[in-house]
Amino acid sequence: MKNQKAVIQSFTGYQETVPAILDRIEAWKAFKRRRTIWIKPNLVNTSPFPVTSDPEMIRVLAQYIRRHSKARVLIAEGCGDTQMETGEVFERLGYVELARELDLELVDLNQEALRKLSNPSCEVFPQIYLPRSIFSGMLISACVLKRHSLAGVTLSMKNLLGLAPPSHYQQGGSWKKSFFHQKMQRSIFELNLYRKPDLCLIDARVGLAQFHLGGAECCPPVKKMVAGFDPVAVDAAGAGLLGLSWKEVGHIRMADGVLGQAQIN
Repeated sequence: MKNQKAVIQSFTGYQETVPAILDRIEAWKAFKRRRTIWIKPNLVNTSPFPVTSDPEMIRVLAQYIRRHSKARVLIAEGCGDTQMETGEVFERLGYVELARELDLELVDLNQEALRKLSNPSCEVFPQIYLPRSIFSGMLISACVLKRHSLAGVTLSMKNLLGLAPPSHYQQGGSWKKSFFHQKMQRSIFELNLYRKPDLCLIDARVGLAQFHLGGAECCPPVKKMVAGFDPVAVDAAGAGLLGLSWKEVGHIRMADGVLGQAQIN
């Protein structure tokens, strides 16, 4: 299985590009042997693509999985919006309709039963609480290409902040994951030490050039997708599409050699 690099594919449409890039990394081999597959989109709030994951990308991804696997397929998110709950975000962005159409399960990670984990080598999270369920099965981080004011970029690894329960990590702010703002780069790295994505897919059809909740889009649109089994390689490639060296992004630099390999060539 080709699991040690990131693959970049020119975007021509979800129906063509998603299967093509997944075939290139031989994702079907991984899907075939799984009983449970979690798809984690980026649904931070109710803003449409390119702020959040396009449900059409998730549709094509789910259809690809179904062609190659008998696994239970779930779409899981724990939104960070200050006013909305995850169920409302699912509804407004079209995920409830999508789940009904394809017989998928929607899971609000903000409400899941928790598991306490420990790692004394971690500075920010020597102990952490995460949804128990996401440790069973394959976890796909299906995100969008965006810059971020604190994290530098928000890509595959940063997308997993949706796993953090507000009951423990809304401390010090109104955003449901506010605790992470204190040491954002280190926090992303340590979160992924506990649970990293098993497969990553970045929708770089457009790209947000300045800010993760809006602002200027990449001009011209990037018109790419990135995929791979190594989240460090995938995020390093994504950073490059935003004009950044991965070495400029703290959590990618920390993860290099620990969670994967940033150098993709």
